[in-house]
Amino acid sequence: MKRIFSILLVVAMLLSLVACGGGKLSMGTGSSTGTYYSYGGVLSQYMTNNAGIEVVPVSTGGSKSNIQGIDGGDYQLGTVQSDVMHYAWNGTRSFEGASIKTFRTIAGLYAEAVQLVTVNPDIKSVEDLKGKKVSIGDPGSGVYFNAMDVLAAAGLTDKDIIPQLQNFDDSADALKDGLIDAAFIVAGAPTNAISQLSMTNSNVRIIPIDGAIAEKLMQDNNFYSVYKIPANTYDKQTEEVTTVTVKATLIVDAEASEDDVYKLTASIFDNIEAITKENKKGAELTLENATQGLTVPFHAGAAKYFKEKGIEVAVE
Repeated sequence: MKRIFSILLVVAMLLSLVACGGGKLSMGTGSSTGTYYSYGGVLSQYMTNNAGIEVVPVSTGGSKSNIQGIDGGDYQLGTVQSDVMHYAWNGTRSFEGASIKTFRTIAGLYAEAVQLVTVNPDIKSVEDLKGKKVSIGDPGSGVYFNAMDVLAAAGLTDKDIIPQLQNFDDSADALKDGLIDAAFIVAGAPTNAISQLSMTNSNVRIIPIDGAIAEKLMQDNNFYSVYKIPANTYDKQTEEVTTVTVKATLIVDAEASEDDVYKLTASIFDNIEAITKENKKGAELTLENATQGLTVPFHAGAAKYFKEKGIEVAVE
Protein backbone atom coordinates (compact mmCIF):
# COMPACT_ATOMS: atom_id res chain seq x y z
CA MET A 1 0.00 0.00 0.00
CA LYS A 2 2.84 2.39 0.85
CA ARG A 3 4.41 1.73 -2.57
CA ILE A 4 1.12 2.38 -4.34
CA PHE A 5 0.58 5.55 -2.31
CA SER A 6 4.10 6.76 -3.20
CA ILE A 7 3.50 6.18 -6.91
CA LEU A 8 0.19 8.02 -6.77
CA LEU A 9 1.85 10.91 -4.94
CA VAL A 10 4.56 11.21 -7.61
CA VAL A 11 1.96 11.16 -10.39
CA ALA A 12 -0.04 13.86 -8.60
CA MET A 13 3.07 16.02 -8.26
CA LEU A 14 3.87 15.66 -11.95
CA LEU A 15 0.34 16.60 -12.94
CA SER A 16 0.55 19.58 -10.64
CA LEU A 17 3.75 20.73 -12.32
CA VAL A 18 2.16 20.51 -15.76
CA ALA A 19 -0.92 22.42 -14.62
CA CYS A 20 1.27 25.16 -13.21
CA GLY A 21 3.27 25.54 -16.41
CA GLY A 22 6.08 23.15 -15.54
CA GLY A 23 5.48 21.09 -18.67
CA LYS A 24 6.71 21.58 -22.22
CA LEU A 25 4.38 23.18 -24.76
CA SER A 26 4.73 22.55 -28.49
CA MET A 27 3.89 25.41 -30.84
CA GLY A 28 2.88 24.58 -34.39
CA THR A 29 4.30 27.13 -36.85
CA GLY A 30 4.78 26.60 -40.61
CA SER A 31 7.30 25.94 -43.35
CA SER A 32 10.95 26.29 -42.33
CA THR A 33 11.37 29.14 -44.85
CA GLY A 34 8.18 30.96 -43.85
CA THR A 35 7.56 33.75 -41.35
CA TYR A 36 5.58 31.53 -38.97
CA TYR A 37 8.63 29.41 -38.24
CA SER A 38 11.20 32.19 -37.85
CA TYR A 39 8.90 34.44 -35.85
CA GLY A 40 7.57 31.51 -33.84
CA GLY A 41 11.12 30.78 -32.79
CA VAL A 42 11.51 34.32 -31.42
CA LEU A 43 8.16 34.27 -29.60
CA SER A 44 8.83 30.86 -28.08
CA GLN A 45 12.15 32.15 -26.75
CA TYR A 46 10.45 35.05 -24.96
CA MET A 47 7.65 32.87 -23.65
CA THR A 48 10.14 30.34 -22.31
CA ASN A 49 12.37 32.96 -20.70
CA ASN A 50 9.67 35.21 -19.28
CA ALA A 51 6.66 33.00 -18.57
CA GLY A 52 8.66 30.17 -17.06
CA ILE A 53 6.96 27.73 -19.45
CA GLU A 54 9.11 25.90 -21.99
CA VAL A 55 7.70 26.49 -25.48
CA VAL A 56 9.15 24.55 -28.42
CA PRO A 57 8.41 25.70 -32.01
CA VAL A 58 7.68 22.94 -34.54
CA SER A 59 7.78 23.25 -38.34
CA THR A 60 4.38 22.20 -39.72
CA GLY A 61 2.08 22.45 -42.72
CA GLY A 62 0.69 25.74 -41.40
CA SER A 63 -2.69 26.98 -40.21
CA LYS A 64 -4.91 23.96 -40.80
CA SER A 65 -2.28 21.54 -39.49
CA ASN A 66 -1.83 23.65 -36.37
CA ILE A 67 -5.55 23.76 -35.59
CA GLN A 68 -5.87 20.02 -36.14
CA GLY A 69 -2.71 19.48 -34.10
CA ILE A 70 -4.14 21.34 -31.12
CA ASP A 71 -7.40 19.44 -31.51
CA GLY A 72 -5.49 16.14 -31.53
CA GLY A 73 -3.24 17.06 -28.60
CA ASP A 74 -0.01 17.23 -30.63
CA TYR A 75 0.42 20.99 -30.07
CA GLN A 76 -0.75 23.33 -27.35
CA LEU A 77 -0.05 26.57 -29.24
CA GLY A 78 -0.15 27.49 -32.91
CA THR A 79 0.18 30.36 -35.38
CA VAL A 80 -2.69 30.53 -37.86
CA GLN A 81 -4.30 32.78 -40.45
CA SER A 82 -7.32 34.62 -39.08
CA ASP A 83 -9.44 33.42 -42.01
CA VAL A 84 -8.51 29.75 -41.51
CA MET A 85 -9.39 29.78 -37.82
CA HIS A 86 -12.70 31.39 -38.82
CA TYR A 87 -13.32 28.43 -41.17
CA ALA A 88 -12.43 25.92 -38.43
CA TRP A 89 -14.67 27.53 -35.81
CA ASN A 90 -17.63 27.72 -38.21
CA GLY A 91 -17.08 24.42 -40.02
CA THR A 92 -16.70 25.93 -43.49
CA ARG A 93 -14.37 25.52 -46.48
CA SER A 94 -11.47 23.19 -45.55
CA PHE A 95 -13.35 22.36 -42.33
CA GLU A 96 -16.70 21.83 -44.06
CA GLY A 97 -18.95 19.81 -41.76
CA ALA A 98 -16.15 19.33 -39.21
CA SER A 99 -16.12 22.38 -36.95
CA ILE A 100 -13.24 22.53 -34.44
CA LYS A 101 -13.68 24.56 -31.26
CA THR A 102 -10.95 23.15 -29.05
CA PHE A 103 -8.79 26.27 -29.38
CA ARG A 104 -9.02 29.90 -28.33
CA THR A 105 -7.38 33.14 -29.44
CA ILE A 106 -4.42 34.62 -27.57
CA ALA A 107 -3.71 37.57 -29.87
CA GLY A 108 -3.38 38.88 -33.40
CA LEU A 109 0.31 39.20 -34.29
CA TYR A 110 0.93 40.79 -37.68
CA ALA A 111 -0.43 41.28 -41.19
CA GLU A 112 -0.07 38.31 -43.55
CA ALA A 113 0.17 39.80 -47.00
CA VAL A 114 -1.33 37.93 -49.94
CA GLN A 115 1.76 38.08 -52.16
CA LEU A 116 1.31 37.16 -55.82
CA VAL A 117 4.87 36.51 -56.99
CA THR A 118 5.90 36.14 -60.63
CA VAL A 119 9.03 35.82 -62.77
CA ASN A 120 7.09 36.22 -66.02
CA PRO A 121 7.41 39.80 -67.38
CA ASP A 122 4.08 39.40 -69.23
CA ILE A 123 2.15 39.11 -65.96
CA LYS A 124 1.27 42.58 -64.68
CA SER A 125 -2.14 41.94 -63.07
CA VAL A 126 -4.24 39.15 -61.59
CA GLU A 127 -6.16 38.92 -64.88
CA ASP A 128 -2.90 38.10 -66.68
CA LEU A 129 -2.74 34.77 -64.82
CA LYS A 130 -5.22 33.30 -67.31
CA GLY A 131 -3.66 30.30 -69.04
CA LYS A 132 -0.53 30.44 -66.87
CA LYS A 133 0.97 27.89 -64.48
CA VAL A 134 0.22 29.24 -61.00
CA SER A 135 0.96 27.75 -57.58
CA ILE A 136 -2.11 28.15 -55.36
CA GLY A 137 -0.81 26.50 -52.18
CA ASP A 138 -1.30 23.11 -50.58
CA PRO A 139 -4.78 21.60 -51.02
CA GLY A 140 -7.13 22.96 -48.35
CA SER A 141 -4.52 25.38 -46.99
CA GLY A 142 -5.17 29.00 -46.12
CA VAL A 143 -3.13 30.02 -49.17
CA TYR A 144 -5.35 27.88 -51.39
CA PHE A 145 -8.52 29.66 -50.30
CA ASN A 146 -6.86 33.08 -50.48
CA ALA A 147 -5.86 32.28 -54.05
CA MET A 148 -9.40 31.13 -54.87
CA ASP A 149 -10.79 34.36 -53.40
CA VAL A 150 -8.42 36.56 -55.40
CA LEU A 151 -9.10 34.70 -58.63
CA ALA A 152 -12.85 34.92 -58.06
CA ALA A 153 -12.66 38.65 -57.39
CA ALA A 154 -10.91 39.00 -60.76
CA GLY A 155 -13.60 36.95 -62.52
CA LEU A 156 -11.41 33.83 -62.79
CA THR A 157 -11.47 30.28 -61.39
CA ASP A 158 -8.82 27.59 -61.07
CA LYS A 159 -10.04 26.30 -64.46
CA ASP A 160 -8.76 29.51 -66.07
CA ILE A 161 -5.21 28.78 -64.94
CA ILE A 162 -2.98 25.71 -64.84
CA PRO A 163 -3.05 25.21 -61.05
CA GLN A 164 -0.06 23.86 -59.17
CA LEU A 165 -0.68 22.69 -55.59
CA GLN A 166 2.61 23.58 -53.89
CA ASN A 167 3.83 24.87 -50.53
CA PHE A 168 6.13 27.90 -50.04
CA ASP A 169 9.38 26.03 -50.56
CA ASP A 170 8.24 24.14 -53.65
CA SER A 171 6.71 27.30 -55.12
CA ALA A 172 9.97 29.23 -54.73
CA ASP A 173 11.97 26.37 -56.26
CA ALA A 174 9.53 26.08 -59.17
CA LEU A 175 9.71 29.82 -59.83
CA LYS A 176 13.49 29.70 -59.68
CA ASP A 177 13.62 26.80 -62.16
CA GLY A 178 11.06 28.38 -64.50
CA LEU A 179 8.55 25.57 -63.97
CA ILE A 180 5.69 27.93 -63.06
CA ASP A 181 4.79 31.49 -63.97
CA ALA A 182 3.50 32.76 -60.63
CA ALA A 183 2.71 31.73 -57.07
CA PHE A 184 0.48 32.87 -54.24
CA ILE A 185 2.45 33.14 -51.00
CA VAL A 186 0.61 34.36 -47.91
CA ALA A 187 2.95 35.41 -45.12
CA GLY A 188 4.44 38.38 -43.35
CA ALA A 189 6.56 40.49 -45.68
CA PRO A 190 9.46 40.09 -46.09
CA THR A 191 9.07 36.33 -46.54
CA ASN A 192 12.31 34.32 -46.62
CA ALA A 193 11.27 32.25 -49.64
CA ILE A 194 10.66 35.40 -51.71
CA SER A 195 13.73 37.22 -50.35
CA GLN A 196 16.03 34.37 -51.37
CA LEU A 197 14.43 34.17 -54.81
CA SER A 198 14.68 37.93 -55.42
CA MET A 199 18.41 37.90 -54.72
CA THR A 200 19.06 35.36 -57.49
CA ASN A 201 16.43 36.30 -60.10
CA SER A 202 16.12 39.83 -61.45
CA ASN A 203 12.64 39.18 -62.89
CA VAL A 204 10.92 38.59 -59.55
CA ARG A 205 7.99 40.96 -58.96
CA ILE A 206 5.02 41.23 -56.59
CA ILE A 207 1.79 41.80 -58.53
CA PRO A 208 -0.63 44.34 -56.99
CA ILE A 209 -4.01 43.13 -55.69
CA ASP A 210 -5.88 46.41 -55.52
CA GLY A 211 -8.70 48.48 -56.99
CA ALA A 212 -11.93 46.67 -57.83
CA ILE A 213 -10.42 43.26 -56.99
CA ALA A 214 -9.49 44.32 -53.45
CA GLU A 215 -12.87 45.99 -52.96
CA LYS A 216 -14.68 42.81 -54.05
CA LEU A 217 -12.54 40.70 -51.72
CA MET A 218 -13.26 42.86 -48.69
CA GLN A 219 -16.95 43.10 -49.54
CA ASP A 220 -17.31 39.31 -49.65
CA ASN A 221 -14.96 38.46 -46.73
CA ASN A 222 -14.59 40.77 -43.73
CA PHE A 223 -11.26 39.25 -42.67
CA TYR A 224 -9.40 40.89 -45.59
CA SER A 225 -8.00 44.43 -45.39
CA VAL A 226 -5.72 46.59 -47.55
CA TYR A 227 -1.98 46.29 -46.97
CA LYS A 228 0.97 48.07 -48.57
CA ILE A 229 4.29 46.27 -48.94
CA PRO A 230 6.91 49.03 -48.51
CA ALA A 231 9.42 49.73 -51.27
CA ASN A 232 12.69 47.82 -50.91
CA THR A 233 11.09 45.03 -48.88
CA TYR A 234 12.66 42.73 -51.46
CA ASP A 235 15.75 43.04 -53.63
CA LYS A 236 15.06 45.21 -56.71
CA GLN A 237 11.54 46.09 -55.49
CA THR A 238 11.81 49.86 -55.81
CA GLU A 239 8.13 50.78 -55.43
CA GLU A 240 5.43 50.20 -52.82
CA VAL A 241 3.02 47.38 -53.72
CA THR A 242 -0.63 47.41 -52.64
CA THR A 243 -2.24 44.09 -51.81
CA VAL A 244 -4.63 42.57 -49.27
CA THR A 245 -3.95 40.86 -45.99
CA VAL A 246 -5.31 38.55 -43.34
CA LYS A 247 -3.90 38.43 -39.81
CA ALA A 248 -1.39 36.02 -38.31
CA THR A 249 -2.84 34.96 -34.98
CA LEU A 250 -1.57 33.03 -31.97
CA ILE A 251 -4.00 30.41 -30.67
CA VAL A 252 -3.92 28.05 -27.70
CA ASP A 253 -5.57 24.87 -26.46
CA ALA A 254 -8.89 25.83 -24.86
CA GLU A 255 -8.01 23.62 -21.86
CA ALA A 256 -4.80 25.51 -21.02
CA SER A 257 -4.90 27.13 -17.59
CA GLU A 258 -5.87 30.78 -17.26
CA ASP A 259 -2.70 31.50 -15.29
CA ASP A 260 -0.42 29.94 -17.93
CA VAL A 261 -2.06 31.79 -20.83
CA TYR A 262 -1.95 35.07 -18.90
CA LYS A 263 1.81 34.60 -18.41
CA LEU A 264 2.33 33.64 -22.07
CA THR A 265 0.42 36.73 -23.24
CA ALA A 266 2.33 39.02 -20.90
CA SER A 267 5.67 37.53 -21.96
CA ILE A 268 4.98 38.72 -25.51
CA PHE A 269 3.33 42.11 -25.02
CA ASP A 270 5.58 43.20 -22.16
CA ASN A 271 8.63 42.63 -24.41
CA ILE A 272 7.60 44.18 -27.73
CA GLU A 273 10.72 46.34 -28.11
CA ALA A 274 13.09 43.43 -27.51
CA ILE A 275 11.12 41.10 -29.82
CA THR A 276 11.18 43.73 -32.58
CA LYS A 277 14.99 43.87 -32.41
CA GLU A 278 15.05 40.16 -33.26
CA ASN A 279 12.28 40.14 -35.85
CA LYS A 280 10.77 43.14 -37.67
CA LYS A 281 7.29 41.65 -37.37
CA GLY A 282 7.47 42.61 -33.69
CA ALA A 283 6.76 46.20 -34.72
CA GLU A 284 3.18 45.13 -35.45
CA LEU A 285 2.62 43.90 -31.89
CA THR A 286 0.16 46.45 -30.56
CA LEU A 287 -2.79 46.05 -28.21
CA GLU A 288 -5.11 47.29 -30.96
CA ASN A 289 -3.78 44.88 -33.59
CA ALA A 290 -3.84 42.05 -31.04
CA THR A 291 -7.51 42.38 -30.22
CA GLN A 292 -9.34 43.63 -33.33
CA GLY A 293 -10.70 41.84 -36.40
CA LEU A 294 -10.70 38.35 -34.86
CA THR A 295 -13.82 36.17 -34.90
CA VAL A 296 -12.83 33.34 -32.52
CA PRO A 297 -13.27 33.90 -28.74
CA PHE A 298 -10.21 34.74 -26.66
CA HIS A 299 -8.83 32.51 -23.93
CA ALA A 300 -9.70 33.76 -20.45
CA GLY A 301 -6.00 34.16 -19.62
CA ALA A 302 -5.40 36.45 -22.59
CA ALA A 303 -8.62 38.34 -21.86
CA LYS A 304 -7.41 38.96 -18.32
CA TYR A 305 -4.18 40.51 -19.61
CA PHE A 306 -5.93 42.76 -22.13
CA LYS A 307 -8.53 43.83 -19.54
CA GLU A 308 -5.69 45.06 -17.34
CA LYS A 309 -4.63 47.20 -20.33
CA GLY A 310 -8.14 48.63 -20.65
CA ILE A 311 -9.37 46.44 -23.50
CA GLU A 312 -12.35 44.07 -23.25
CA VAL A 313 -12.36 41.07 -25.61
CA ALA A 314 -14.96 38.37 -26.22
CA VAL A 315 -14.56 35.07 -24.37
CA GLU A 316 -16.81 32.04 -24.38
